[in-house]
Amino acid sequence: MIDKPCGGLRKDAERNRRLIIEAARDLCATRGLDATLNEVAHHAGLGVGTVYRRFPTKEALFEAIFEDGVDQLVALADTALESEDSWEGLSWWMWQMCQMTATDRGLREIAFSRAHCGGRVDAGRTRLHPRVAQLVDRAKRDGYLRPEVSATDMPLCGLMAGAVSEYAGEVSSDLWRRYVAVLLQGLRCQPGQAPLPVAPLSEDQMEAAMSTWQPGAGQA
Repeated sequence: MIDKPCGGLRKDAERNRRLIIEAARDLCATRGLDATLNEVAHHAGLGVGTVYRRFPTKEALFEAIFEDGVDQLVALADTALESEDSWEGLSWWMWQMCQMTATDRGLREIAFSRAHCGGRVDAGRTRLHPRVAQLVDRAKRDGYLRPEVSATDMPLCGLMAGAVSEYAGEVSSDLWRRYVAVLLQGLRCQPGQAPLPVAPLSEDQMEAAMSTWQPGAGQA
């Protein structure tokens, strides 16, 4: 038997890693974080041993899922920042972000809580927040966005889209889109509009909220 060159082995390993992450995101998108590594292996079409070699614990796999999601959001934000129209760039990114949080339960449960991947979540926010702040600041500077809106409002809009999907997704899978449209209308600067009644969360308050929120708490 002819051994594979090292480059071929590395390609196989990376391909398997990609298959595992995609399978895990697929399962966790609908089931949350309850999927087992055995189920991920079956969904990926790989042996259980292959999955355990790449991700010896579920926590390690959750970290990879989260980092994959952050990579997507960062790439989307970079694309949005290329738009000459600051409102078009921000609103397009909001739609993309809300689609991810509305349709991927696992990513939502990781991203908005410190119950899993706390350090990785912090690192992900460090990468993403400056880009989101830039999208927000550009739209405010150009008079499109309400002046009291903060970058910390954006992920909470995504969480709201996720809540709508979780509540009514079985009867209307696209209902979250209706409420994202409502949110975007409310975020736009309009003549004579009353100020928002409550200040946005600070970064410290966002951190505190993530530390106490338990996904699914209070649900039947």
